Amino acid sequence: MSTLVSEQWAERRLAEGSQRPNDHRTPWQRDRARILHSAAFRRLQAKTQIMSVGQNDFYRTRLTHSLEAAQIGTALVAQLRVQQEEAELRSLISDDSLMEALCLAHDLGHPPYGHGGEKALNACMLPFGGFEGNGQTLRIVGKLEPYTASGGMNLSRRTLLGLLKYPIVQPPLQNDNALAVKPVKAIYQDDADLLDWILAPLSAADKALFQHTESLSKAPYVKSVHKSLDASVMELADDIAYGVHDLEDAVVTGTVTRQHWQQLVEPQLGQLTEQMASGLVAIGEKLFMPEHHIRKDAIGALVNQLITSVELYISLPKASEPLIRYNARLPQAQQQLLNLLKSFVYDAVICAPEVQRAEYKGQRIVRDLFDAFASESERLLPANTKKRWQQADNAQAKARVICDYVSGMTDEYALRMHQQLFSS
Repeated sequence: MSTLVSEQWAERRLAEGSQRPNDHRTPWQRDRARILHSAAFRRLQAKTQIMSVGQNDFYRTRLTHSLEAAQIGTALVAQLRVQQEEAELRSLISDDSLMEALCLAHDLGHPPYGHGGEKALNACMLPFGGFEGNGQTLRIVGKLEPYTASGGMNLSRRTLLGLLKYPIVQPPLQNDNALAVKPVKAIYQDDADLLDWILAPLSAADKALFQHTESLSKAPYVKSVHKSLDASVMELADDIAYGVHDLEDAVVTGTVTRQHWQQLVEPQLGQLTEQMASGLVAIGEKLFMPEHHIRKDAIGALVNQLITSVELYISLPKASEPLIRYNARLPQAQQQLLNLLKSFVYDAVICAPEVQRAEYKGQRIVRDLFDAFASESERLLPANTKKRWQQADNAQAKARVICDYVSGMTDEYALRMHQQLFSS
């Protein structure tokens, strides 16, 4: 443990009941193992990333995306370590096991059918506290996954801190239709006790700085501003994997063409430096070559350009806790490049009619399932879930149990369940 980092960050919420003789692993190695061997992680193999599951055998799933994000995350922390001349700052950077744990777990809370499913569940849960994928991730690792009776995977405090992309409790939801489309980026009020435990090592002043929010003019109305150092690296790894590797999927499957690239990317090159713009033109030529190895070289060049530019900076100068005082980021030019790639994937792939039709279908499936289980809970819920539902002591808690069940489904399981309940 770094001399800059308190031992409290290695603590677990529950005392470990069983001992493992001769287990010499670090807390982060144990956390990674618990995530890797969890049912929630295995389910990611059948959850959509972007391309619809079953359309071909090449697309990335949530699971392969998480594995690639983990590789990028360890490359980012290796780069950050090399850059730090001070030993203490170097030791502050997470080790590979911790970063792998964060990247492997970051999508555990995503429901079936991607962001479409997330919007659908948020609409269903609007009277009961809403739904949001990152909040659900914390709920899975902190309460639901049956590694312990009631404490989820019982991960270490620093790992849980690193999973907090939005370290605030969700404010009371308003009856605004836009909220059904825009889930609030926050932790559920049901899980405020877990958030309080994670942030317990922070002083009152540090906690106030860390949980600062901005007011927005439209739903979801508030936005948290800060995240921990580890979370900032994890989010960068996620963004790079999304912006570059999902682009590769789209090119190989023919979803985007050279014409798409010329229409949507090349007119935006003026945003970039001259050197970066010319490099992106060359990469664009390689991306659409028929030879796979040439395309792979272009993808590798993009990833390398982003990873090697990462830098450490002070994001909260007044904070005394180093894990929230420092963050990682890309310099402005490289961030603009990544933003351009992400917007291209969004415009050319996610907004494509065939993808939107699949998302719409997924949203209908998720809403139908939630409505069915909510209206006929005693009849339709499986035994374990029904027991939790019966033990819930109010309408909001009962709805959250149903939401947990539906959000944990894979795309294929949700489709089969929908067919059982609604097909003639």
